[in-house]
Amino acid sequence: MSPKLMKKFAIPFLFLGLIFTSCKNDDDALIAQCEIPSGIEASDITFNSVDLNWNYTDASATFVVEIGINGFTQGSGNSINTSNSSLQINNLLANTSYQIYIKANCGVNNESLWSDAYSFTTLAEPVVAEFKQNLSELNLFSGTLSDLNPSIYAFEYKLNTALFTDYAHKQRLIALPSGESMTYDGDGLPIFPDNTVIAKTFYYYNDERNPSLGKHIIETRILLKLNGEWQTGDYKWNEDATDAVLDLNGSPVPVSWIDLQGTQKSLTYQIPSNTDCFTCHNNYNIITPIGPKLRTLNFDVNGNNQLQELINNNHISGLDSPSSVAILPDWEDQSLSLEDRARAYLDINCAHCHIAGGFCDLESNLDLDFSATYDDSKIFENRFTIRARMSAYIPGFSMPYIGTVSKHNEGVDLVFEYLDTL
Repeated sequence: MSPKLMKKFAIPFLFLGLIFTSCKNDDDALIAQCEIPSGIEASDITFNSVDLNWNYTDASATFVVEIGINGFTQGSGNSINTSNSSLQINNLLANTSYQIYIKANCGVNNESLWSDAYSFTTLAEPVVAEFKQNLSELNLFSGTLSDLNPSIYAFEYKLNTALFTDYAHKQRLIALPSGESMTYDGDGLPIFPDNTVIAKTFYYYNDERNPSLGKHIIETRILLKLNGEWQTGDYKWNEDATDAVLDLNGSPVPVSWIDLQGTQKSLTYQIPSNTDCFTCHNNYNIITPIGPKLRTLNFDVNGNNQLQELINNNHISGLDSPSSVAILPDWEDQSLSLEDRARAYLDINCAHCHIAGGFCDLESNLDLDFSATYDDSKIFENRFTIRARMSAYIPGFSMPYIGTVSKHNEGVDLVFEYLDTL
């Protein structure tokens, strides 16, 4: 065969040899593609931490977790390296939505693609059971403070018959320490755990006919239970309703509003001093709450029994059913007897002082607790005094002794109608 012909046949065989050699080398160097982490889950989310877990089959793989505030540009977040398919991340911002991406490293030059984005949101900061300088520092509310949206750690409660305070509206909140509950202790006050916060915010709608026109927030009264004892404090709201400042001295605040009949109303609201708070929240010289007795909570709110909701949400222990708790009547419910309505009104407005151990215990024989019998209440013997001291607002003489600067016409009419039957 001529050299030329041999060259012609040799070239194809050379290419085949290269192909076979190349395929053999590829087979020897074949590496399994590093899989993308999947099944990402967040658990034990707190206000500043989160536990992350994801699925991965290669126990020898390592991982890179990139985290940033929701919507961040990938590559600009914080990167964390870990050799486990789980990770706890700390020092996060409260009430913030975060986004994470995860990729795996299975060896040299063998990284997976990034996982899909996974998002979670941290919780709000816990309520602080301490008298800070500003109300906002207690973390009782979420979002814009003046919206009065309760923190996720607090719940709102209402009273079937409520104390009169110069026609002000009130928002009542209880914040229990994490993992704890109130304990059933009869029809009166439950036993509250240490570090409980009770808050009551007083405000007026600018126009009662249209609450959307805004409100004038006056004060937020606070009760804290610390080391087994209750402490009182009061926060006065600024004019812009951006925050409230701790003020234990009390002060007058001019207020005006339009009532449901379209009449312009005005008065000088009196924020109580800490001494005033003790006068009413005092039983045998021990500070105590007044409003959240179980018998005042035992009624339907938005179609659901309020005590049952406390049971369902594990806010109270030792109570199986609201049916075992008495009910303080609603003084405005005209389907009830006149006596029950009037006695309920006197209970919530007067009994904290006119009761055994109350501020007026040594000055008066009245016992205005709703559970007292008619004979023990001494209402009949004191009917003329009650009428005289409720008939007009006279500082230092009228009843209630403190806490209002005006006569409650509707409530007084009810009590006088009842007294007329005795």
